Amino acid sequence: MTFDLTRRHFMGATLAATALSAAPVFAADKPVLKFSAVFSEQDIRAKMLQMFQADIADNFTLQPYYGGTLFKQGTELVALQRGNLQMGNIAPQDVSKQIPEWSVLTSAYLFRDADHLTKFFASDVGQEFKQMAEDKLGIHILGPTYFGARQVGLKPNKKINTPADMAGIKLRMPGGDAWQFLGESLGANPVPMAYAEVYTGLQTGAIDGQDNPLPNVKNMKFYEVMSQIVMTSHLVGYDLLTISSKVWKDMDEDQQKAFQASADKAMTWSQEQHLAGEKALIEEFKKDGLEIYEPDIAAFRKYAQDKYLNSDLAKSWPEGVLEKVAAI
Repeated sequence: MTFDLTRRHFMGATLAATALSAAPVFAADKPVLKFSAVFSEQDIRAKMLQMFQADIADNFTLQPYYGGTLFKQGTELVALQRGNLQMGNIAPQDVSKQIPEWSVLTSAYLFRDADHLTKFFASDVGQEFKQMAEDKLGIHILGPTYFGARQVGLKPNKKINTPADMAGIKLRMPGGDAWQFLGESLGANPVPMAYAEVYTGLQTGAIDGQDNPLPNVKNMKFYEVMSQIVMTSHLVGYDLLTISSKVWKDMDEDQQKAFQASADKAMTWSQEQHLAGEKALIEEFKKDGLEIYEPDIAAFRKYAQDKYLNSDLAKSWPEGVLEKVAAI
């Protein structure tokens, strides 16, 4: 009797242990995709990620990290390349640091609007740039995540009509040559500063202004420490929803198609939300007491394009690419 009880106890414990060990093994079969972004959890793009996360949940576990809590702004691309990250919201300016040809895609007044941006990445020339990133950096670009046209927000009351009026303005720009040059192309004195420090920088006078799309101004409450928004619309703001090429190539063709379709659906929804939000925010900021007006856009466009074309950056641009983008 003692033997039977002991044997039953042993067999029961063995079955229980087997059942417990089976659960983690099954969970481990579903790849974990760590995702890093600098935008906050309140951002429309965070809701975009939640939509995407739910769509791929049967096959992948997406772990999003917002606000630069996992990797700081500008370091996500290197983390992808080192295998420390599986997905990221990557700035095209960071790509251009490693692929000079990509700097054309960061230049002022290249894309007309969000629709033009989307059509570019779906075009043959857009595919060439995506393939360039795949071959040279080991990343697969799912598509652009539009987050609004970048506008100049200033604390001083100085009226801005042409780039000449921007002389001496300390304009916060992210770090990196492409970003700093963008600030110069507006006629300003660019100051590198982390995104999370901009509010305090405006408050203390360390900077006179920042350039961001209106939804970002709202999310980060920059409007509280600004007097005006100059609607320069100098850059169609976008990042790149990106996945490691290794992870991408580990999927079969059907998985890739389903993954891409989920990404497309989420990005389209996010773009629509941003476009609607931009219109509403103009009226909201006016009610908050901000002066909002459009400067001489033609003067800004000419100044910026001349600045780029006469710079070393343009020497790396593929021949005829400006004409190809304009024709889309």
